[in-house]
Amino acid sequence: MINSTQDAGSAAALFASFNAGSSSAANIQTAADTQDRFLKLLVTQMKNQDPLNPMDNAEVTSQMAQLSTVTGIDQLNVTLQALSDSMVPNQTLQAATMIGHGVLVPGSGVDVLNGAGFGGIDLAESVDKVEVAIYDQAGALVRNIQMGAQPVGLVNWQWDGRNDAGDIVADGSYTFAVNATQAGNAVDAMALQFGMVNSVTQDKQGVALRVGQLDGIALSQVRQIL
Repeated sequence: MINSTQDAGSAAALFASFNAGSSSAANIQTAADTQDRFLKLLVTQMKNQDPLNPMDNAEVTSQMAQLSTVTGIDQLNVTLQALSDSMVPNQTLQAATMIGHGVLVPGSGVDVLNGAGFGGIDLAESVDKVEVAIYDQAGALVRNIQMGAQPVGLVNWQWDGRNDAGDIVADGSYTFAVNATQAGNAVDAMALQFGMVNSVTQDKQGVALRVGQLDGIALSQVRQIL
């Protein structure tokens, strides 16, 4: 795991380069083995051919062309694997620069700190009404925020930490739900949770972030960096 107190870039890049090097070496060896077996088969076939009915030039040329095709495919696979391996350290470095930054990711939680909470919504189309309902840990409605008409795409919202009666609520974790409509019809709206990127992890599945209390967040899930 990489966190804000570690040299994220150098550690991740070095680890990934070792893995990439071993993987590429294995692929190169596989390609060489395939070519060697093909040549041995062709030479054995030519040594044991019937002297009265030898292989004609067209047949030899055809088999050599097949060898060239197989070799080319193996080399292409090696190149593609090397490109894929080189992307891993780049993704890790990119993710490491996000440590300490606030991001919006899919989720329905909102943390109130010093009387303020933040969140976001990803709207599938423009709407004439958006409503954010905030609930406490017991599931009781705390605040209803009316946001009116909003355009398609990403929309940020902020909560002043007060309930519908105007009283300040305690700092802590709450949840929220989004209701978006256009001409009375429901519109797809993805709830986005705000959190700070605390650490970066690299595993077999790729690069993942820890955002607030959420773990295993893929880079592709980050909707906005604040």
